[in-house]
Amino acid sequence: MSVMVGIVDGGFTGVPARALHRAASFAPVPDGNVRRAPAVGRPLPHGDAVAALVLEAAPAARLIDARIASHKHAPTPAMVAAAIEWCAGEGARVVNLSLGLLEDRTVLRDACARVLAQGVVLVAAAPARGTPVFPATYAGVLAVSGDARCAPGQWSLLQGETSGGAGWGCSPAGPAKATGGASMATARFAGIVARILADFPSARPDGLVEHLAARASWHGREHKRIAEIDS
Repeated sequence: MSVMVGIVDGGFTGVPARALHRAASFAPVPDGNVRRAPAVGRPLPHGDAVAALVLEAAPAARLIDARIASHKHAPTPAMVAAAIEWCAGEGARVVNLSLGLLEDRTVLRDACARVLAQGVVLVAAAPARGTPVFPATYAGVLAVSGDARCAPGQWSLLQGETSGGAGWGCSPAGPAKATGGASMATARFAGIVARILADFPSARPDGLVEHLAARASWHGREHKRIAEIDS
């Protein structure tokens, strides 16, 4: 069974045609709202790296390309919120958010709460050091930091012991020569989650968390080797 994974990022093109379900871009408009349009233009390398890692962990996954970052604008909380809800509406069971925003905004908090209530799993990047970011800080979101102890396919149960409050850790290595960090760890973890949901399609989010905790390769923060984070 394939699982739909939304990737809220800078777009991607380097995936097999069968892996792409739908693509759209999100951009701010002068009145403060967000406009959704067909995905056009050159994606950012970051999005390609994230998509590659999701598929590495879950080769049968189908991806939704929700572009919120481009060469013209940086993502805003409203853009991320719109992209998350669009992914959920397109059938995503998992939404990957390899990003972290400093602002806690109602529009983003409410969007996350709505899709979590629908049973969608949100996986977001969290720093191992520094200020907590959003949406990783919101209740119910699986917050992920890079953990250098983890080989690809492994994960750790950090239980919020990092200063960024991450609950989970995963390998921070990027694909090929891509820069590593929390965003790459998040993509790997989202792929792992998608693979588990493919194997257990009736799993509920609470059961998923129990499964992940029971099978974590590492428990607690490893202070000397945990990776420096890019978000």
